Amino acid sequence: MSVLEAIFFLFATVLVVSAFMVITARNPVHSVLFLVLSFFNGAALFILAGAEFLGFTLILVYVGAVMVLFLFVLMMLDINLQRMREGILNYLPLGAAIAFVLVVEMAMALSTGSGGAPVIGGDSALGGPEAGNTTLLGRVLYSVYLLPFEVAALVLLVALIAAIALTLRHRPETKYQVPGKQVQVRREDRVRMVDMPAEQRQPTTGEEKSAES
Repeated sequence: MSVLEAIFFLFATVLVVSAFMVITARNPVHSVLFLVLSFFNGAALFILAGAEFLGFTLILVYVGAVMVLFLFVLMMLDINLQRMREGILNYLPLGAAIAFVLVVEMAMALSTGSGGAPVIGGDSALGGPEAGNTTLLGRVLYSVYLLPFEVAALVLLVALIAAIALTLRHRPETKYQVPGKQVQVRREDRVRMVDMPAEQRQPTTGEEKSAES
């Protein structure tokens, strides 16, 4: 066994164990942390396979953004763990059916192999033998698949605007700041000078006794 194979089996073993801990951990926060570990090991396997773009994207997008968001949401929510565990066996048949379908599809994919011709190659017009995986992917994405890429970006933009619109609520009891009015305010509008006569301070009981003595 070579060193590369040993590293591959190490990352694969940690990936399988962490994925198993995701579905067996009792604490949801621990499940998210094990899921982050699974993503790291999956990214390492992608890098070992020569797909460095997918590996770094997995780390930046899922670990750096999505999983951190999930972790903060789970930590801020008051989750009743005892109620979540109730009736978990009712979902066992559905979960087993989905797992069986996934295993069958994975077996078919591994047994069939890649029968189709690749979209690009090392000696294609989009890149020579010295071009890397990320370079070739970028050239194909912005040339052959430019229109689907722009459509996907437009769909994501619409989803982002819709999410902001759904969370934007105008409540009458909420006070908002208007910077334009704050800049235009004058001193006379906020400060009022009041002329009051001076009041004579009444002596306290201790001061009266000391004066009499």
